Amino acid sequence: MTANIALTLDGRYNGPGGPGDLGAIVRYATTEVARDHLTRIREGATTALLGRLNAEGFLGYWPTVAQDENADPRDRGYAKWLVDTDKVVLSTTLSEAPWDRTRVVNAPAADVVAELKATGEGEILVNSSPSVIKPLLAADLIDRLYLLICPEIAGGGQRLFEDGLPGSQWRVARQETGELGEIAFVYDRVRQG
Repeated sequence: MTANIALTLDGRYNGPGGPGDLGAIVRYATTEVARDHLTRIREGATTALLGRLNAEGFLGYWPTVAQDENADPRDRGYAKWLVDTDKVVLSTTLSEAPWDRTRVVNAPAADVVAELKATGEGEILVNSSPSVIKPLLAADLIDRLYLLICPEIAGGGQRLFEDGLPGSQWRVARQETGELGEIAFVYDRVRQG
């Protein structure tokens, strides 16, 4: 079980303006390091697990990139993967999937992951969906975290790592620093025997 998200130095995935306030993150999302990171996150992943808001944003944007012959090949590769892979969207409001290869589930994230692990093969990737990542961190179900750390302090907004998470240890499996100071980290969960 893997998860990917971009965070500011103060651990926020959006700014003080709310969910759409990505000003401290967006300029780092198209750097060489970020695009290489985007390529790595999908390696081995056979299922994308998304929250409704990210699913709507992603699936409104990435399919056009998949068809754009002028797009960066790494962006296009990710876009094609997202379009072609099985997607599970966690939602309490959607009743049917508006995208191909997608099913909508109204259940706790930990229960959905348990079912996917029992019935599927390959890796499950939660991509930039904090509403899904947070409960999976709380349940200690994430084995690998892909973090893009953006060198800005947002000063407000929502944090990924909130008080009350169970203690855990992580090992750096990879790190790469970009020209703007962004750092792509891959952390593996260290589990005892």
